[in-house]
Amino acid sequence: MSAPHTQRPPGPRALPLLGSLLDFAKHPLAFIESCARDYGDVVYVDLLGAPTYMLQNPEHIEHVLVTRHRAYAKDKRERRMLGGRLLGNGLLTNEGESWLRQRRLMQPAFHRQRLAAYGQVMAEHAGRQLATWHDGQVRDVYADMMRLTLGIVIKSLFDLEMEGAALTVGPSLARVMEHFADVRAFLVPDWLPTPENLGYHAAVERLDALVSHLILRRREAGSEAGDLLSLLLQVQDEHGQRMDDQQIRDEVLTLVLAGHETTSITLAFCIHLLACHPEADAALHRELDTVLGGRAPSMEDLPALSFTECVVKEALRLYPPAWSISREPLEEDEVGGWRIPVGSLVVMNPWTVHRDARFYEEPKAFRPQRWADGLEQRLPRFAWFPFGGGPRLCIGMGFALMEARLVLATLAQRFRFERVPGDHVRLMPSITLRPRHGVKVRLRAR
Repeated sequence: MSAPHTQRPPGPRALPLLGSLLDFAKHPLAFIESCARDYGDVVYVDLLGAPTYMLQNPEHIEHVLVTRHRAYAKDKRERRMLGGRLLGNGLLTNEGESWLRQRRLMQPAFHRQRLAAYGQVMAEHAGRQLATWHDGQVRDVYADMMRLTLGIVIKSLFDLEMEGAALTVGPSLARVMEHFADVRAFLVPDWLPTPENLGYHAAVERLDALVSHLILRRREAGSEAGDLLSLLLQVQDEHGQRMDDQQIRDEVLTLVLAGHETTSITLAFCIHLLACHPEADAALHRELDTVLGGRAPSMEDLPALSFTECVVKEALRLYPPAWSISREPLEEDEVGGWRIPVGSLVVMNPWTVHRDARFYEEPKAFRPQRWADGLEQRLPRFAWFPFGGGPRLCIGMGFALMEARLVLATLAQRFRFERVPGDHVRLMPSITLRPRHGVKVRLRAR
């Protein structure tokens, strides 16, 4: 192997001190698109003095996430923001042996047998959503999907319906996500008593109080409810040790935050894309009519709902909720012939890789059928990676994909989706890629 370049990779011009932070903060998606387009597979970016290497080649991404994963850790700035009082040492922010122990303890919660029980919850809650929809209505389906997926995760986690104390979760989670949607969250320490920080901490305290109450109540009851919380209270590691209440709290909040936010985004964009492409909407309805014949879908129907799966995959390609993934090198490395020093940041952007013409024909077009002939098997391994990859592949990937397909099939079986003239979806790239002002569509009863 040849020696790595001693100079930095090409990249955009930077201002003193700020680097390219202003350009990135103003239009994050346009900025990373221009970097990939203008400078190639390895791009150097200065972000407020932080040396950052953006990777666009799937082989380079595989190197970081799989081949050399032990040489990289999660971005400590992201861990500091999301960890601390919010997620603590949950799976999303934990590292090292502690993370590995937690991953092993939680894996049984996502085995196929457990997923079957969650699937029934998903279909039931999607059916309840239908009762609130009527022909001709214009709905913000992003708001609808946020409520729906939150109800599913609360039922799956706690065996509770969204009523009473559980109603605290929705507004508090929304307040937390709004905090991270503002670039100032990345620049202003969260210990400063600004109005923004005070509101954020109050929301976290409300979530803390609810989750702690539910854990205490379940421990006192001492009964198995069949939900995720029951499992987390029972699982043991190889030494017979169980999770303490603080660790369970961290994992529960991680699952609530990640488990409803990302899937609601995916479903909202599925509906948006179908509303903008009537031919795909019609193809979906033909499949649902053939396979289901008017009955509610179940987990057993999913193998036959192949076009439904294609719609979900294509929405995840065009609008990946986890639009950017970052790692920090623990030791010096080489990627694509370039030296990656300790103290730098490595960033991999599903947003740009998923829209790379080297891997996808008409990369910005919504074409669900592209997945129908085994495209995923022909693609480079990390040309489509909405759930990350390697040992830290999202533990809830199976849960999320099943939920998206079951909910979409339930809703689309009863309604067509039409675009509202003049309405445009604006994107808000925060921790997740959210629609800034929702997703409005007109419902047409079938």
